[in-house]
Amino acid sequence: MRAAGPIHQVRTPVGDAAWLVTGYAEVRELLDDDRLGRSHRSPQTAPRSRASALFGGPIGDFDAEFTGHERMRSLLNPHFSARSLHALKPKVEALTTGLLDQLEHDGPPADLHAKLALPLPILVICELLGVPYGDRDTFGVWVHACAFEKDAAESLQGLEALIDYCAGLVANKRRHPNADVISQLCTEDDLADGEIAVLAMALLFAGFETSVVKIWHLIVQLLSEPTQWQALLEDPSLIPKATEELMRVTMNANPGIPRYARETISIAGVTIAEGDLVLLDPGSANHDAAFFTDPDVADFTRRGTPPMSFGYGRRYCLGAPLARLELKSVLSQLIPRFPDMRLMVDAAELGVDVDSLGSGLRPLPVTWG
Repeated sequence: MRAAGPIHQVRTPVGDAAWLVTGYAEVRELLDDDRLGRSHRSPQTAPRSRASALFGGPIGDFDAEFTGHERMRSLLNPHFSARSLHALKPKVEALTTGLLDQLEHDGPPADLHAKLALPLPILVICELLGVPYGDRDTFGVWVHACAFEKDAAESLQGLEALIDYCAGLVANKRRHPNADVISQLCTEDDLADGEIAVLAMALLFAGFETSVVKIWHLIVQLLSEPTQWQALLEDPSLIPKATEELMRVTMNANPGIPRYARETISIAGVTIAEGDLVLLDPGSANHDAAFFTDPDVADFTRRGTPPMSFGYGRRYCLGAPLARLELKSVLSQLIPRFPDMRLMVDAAELGVDVDSLGSGLRPLPVTWG
């Protein structure tokens, strides 16, 4: 589709019309365009990208969207600043070490998804937010339902249950504050408990799902290309650049980030009408040969065009520094500790349900020694 043009008319899985944006230049431009947003003037009749209560339709108040977004970022930025994450780094590294200790103790073979890719981001986000790790199976069901359940009613129930759970956390932090993010948000005079619960829900979802997927994909890519694994074993200084490149390569085409046109937009010879649904595909953009030579090849020395693995502009992912911290911790410890680790199945067998993120990942069987 990208070869035929950067923007295409499509039908979403629920049958609504949408514009799918696949070209790098167009995805980057529209990600930072104030003429697109997550809200809609008529949310009840707006086209939907899927049945998901969290991702499927409009979110927020149309008139207050941008002021609300900036307020949210100003409240959360301090918790994801370089200073905050520097303080968190020893904890992330210790959690990684603990999981690898258990992996080594249990011995091969092992499911690296269950032993590392899944638990690490959940441990980290629970530590950051002050969420009981023991609740992970409970809130994990709601996370999946609100984001990926194909039945709209069940998806909405999952979202409501997750927000109710976070409201309970907020109430508990009011009584027993700690040094975690939710407790700190409770000290903000202009934040209602309901708003804090929604912010906590969004952070819990992001930490639960997206980082799990990135760790899984990076490990699969490295283990399916032993020369890349060996390169990082021999020269760990490559890990920061390798992390960016591996995220670019492993971010495949997906259903797209949903946005709604707030006014008529003309771009790349296409006219997008006010109210239209626009799906921005950074995975496709990351493989645009006009911007990345040999786009399907992971080149740890690649320079130039920045990938769009975490978005761009005002919508750049707030949690990107935390995700990078987790990924670098995994690669810097896993590779030297298990230098001869290898996949037990062909990488081609490890398909992923792109509509499910972490819940759609398959076991990652590995061995070593």
